Amino acid sequence: MAEPLLKVENLQAWYGESHILHGVGIEVREGEVVTLLGRNGAGKTTTLRSIMGLVGKRSGSVRFEGQELVGARSDRIARAGIALCPEERGIFASLDVTENLLLPPVVRPGGMDLDSIYTLFPNLKERARSPGTKLSGGEQQMLAIARILRTGARLLMLDEPTEGLAPVIVQQIGRTIREIKARGFTVLLVEQNFRFAQTVADRHYVMEHGQVVDAVSNEELSGSLERLHEYLGV
Repeated sequence: MAEPLLKVENLQAWYGESHILHGVGIEVREGEVVTLLGRNGAGKTTTLRSIMGLVGKRSGSVRFEGQELVGARSDRIARAGIALCPEERGIFASLDVTENLLLPPVVRPGGMDLDSIYTLFPNLKERARSPGTKLSGGEQQMLAIARILRTGARLLMLDEPTEGLAPVIVQQIGRTIREIKARGFTVLLVEQNFRFAQTVADRHYVMEHGQVVDAVSNEELSGSLERLHEYLGV
């Protein structure tokens, strides 16, 4: 079997003196959607930030396309082809939708052009000249995802993309993730709502206390609900 696109082994991470991740290990294969499930404080967001090199200190191994990235600066990690869409979205208030889309640099070939992005996100096309923060929460989330599709990144890491959104918008985000996958992108998704995760993902890792405590394929999910209820408290 081919080497995973992303392979994380024994990942440790610290914020100052606080030891947050304790030996995280995950794999993401090319073309997959993989979720990190867990309660608040389980270490899911820190895992994404650690992969991206955005924590105070980290150790272990993060291999992307066979290349070791622990020790690399975050800008080099981005240029290697990994993009992070944070939970706070990072939309620039002083820029309109098109300007927000054009802001990140293209780091490698294979990204989507503006026309393709506007076909995928017709709401954004209608709001192209609107200031970024005048958009609804759902439109801001679409803009945050769309912005990294231009860059040519092969691995998109999405942190809680459905948080605080109305159910109809959550469904739209789900369609977007499935469409992104169909276009050949690979997605690592942090999510608390495993019912949503079930509609988009191939596999799931469950985190507790900064560690991966379980791994479940989507086919096994319905038979693992009792275990997941215990982990997630739902």
